[in-house]
Amino acid sequence: MNKIIAIVGMTGGGKTVISDYLTDKGFKFLRFGQITLDIVKEKKLKPTEENEVKIREGIRKKHGMGCFAILNLPKIENLLKTGDVVADGLYSWSEYKILKEKFKDNLTIVAVYASPKIRYDRLANRKLKEDDTKLRSRPMTYEQAKSRDYAEIENIEKGGPIAMADFMIINEGSFEELYKKVEDILNEIRRK
Repeated sequence: MNKIIAIVGMTGGGKTVISDYLTDKGFKFLRFGQITLDIVKEKKLKPTEENEVKIREGIRKKHGMGCFAILNLPKIENLLKTGDVVADGLYSWSEYKILKEKFKDNLTIVAVYASPKIRYDRLANRKLKEDDTKLRSRPMTYEQAKSRDYAEIENIEKGGPIAMADFMIINEGSFEELYKKVEDILNEIRRK
């Protein structure tokens, strides 16, 4: 069976950079949170943190804390038929348990960490790209980023998957340093 690497971390930590790197290496791509942004677009709302929080929390109220794993399972299974998969943005402990139960040793969790100051600086300096129709790299103010951190830790159990990750990457340096760490993890996974 093909492998799935799920990336977990706080906003601005480097999940998208790692996912893009793995996609360039031939991995199929899935973004857990795309469901939220698709609903925001469907409802013709602006993609603001406030709107996204309402949608995310509404989905969780309706489907439970494991909702993004459950709702994305068919997509993941289809992608796995064609190759290895990188799943960007694992959120909750419940989602972690669902994926671990389903994919067992074929699932590798990679946590990416950067200090809040570094992440908030990155987010404040991001530029919205015109061709970013999936809204993967949006800027945030310090206050928006801090608010999102608190909401993800307090409301969606994000600490659990980070604590249980198979690998931890500290991403406070250059892209080259980050890519080297990802390559080391890929080599380790291939040895299994």
